[in-house]
Amino acid sequence: MTKNYKILTSYIKDISSKITNTESYIYLKENIPKYSLGIDINSFPLKNNMAEVNIKLTFSNQNENIQQAIFEMTHATVVRVEESAVNKDELKKIFLSEVPTEMYPEIEEKFFGIVKLIGYPEIKLEKKINFKELFEKNQK
Repeated sequence: MTKNYKILTSYIKDISSKITNTESYIYLKENIPKYSLGIDINSFPLKNNMAEVNIKLTFSNQNENIQQAIFEMTHATVVRVEESAVNKDELKKIFLSEVPTEMYPEIEEKFFGIVKLIGYPEIKLEKKINFKELFEKNQK
């Protein structure tokens, strides 16, 4: 299958880390398995068949009423889509499946690298994300 888009550039658009206090820092170190990674993807059209695909990662404890600590990063990828891929369904597939699949290893490395530098060297993601599978599941 031929790729009908080209990645022009990518960069960290926004990053934030919030650790409420020292107790929160220690709580997270002791309770990392309770934390999970959330992913949100959206895209914005640009001129000349280009689009910006934003992949936002949020690492937090969804079960807590009060967020003890939260890490977020939005990573932007600018792509140029070929004329042949301008129909809505093809664009959705490119923006929600193909670009995230191609970019995610780099994004994950940047995100967890930063979280490790903040003070959590033992953090890692146990399960890899299959964007193609998620996309297909959401199309049904």
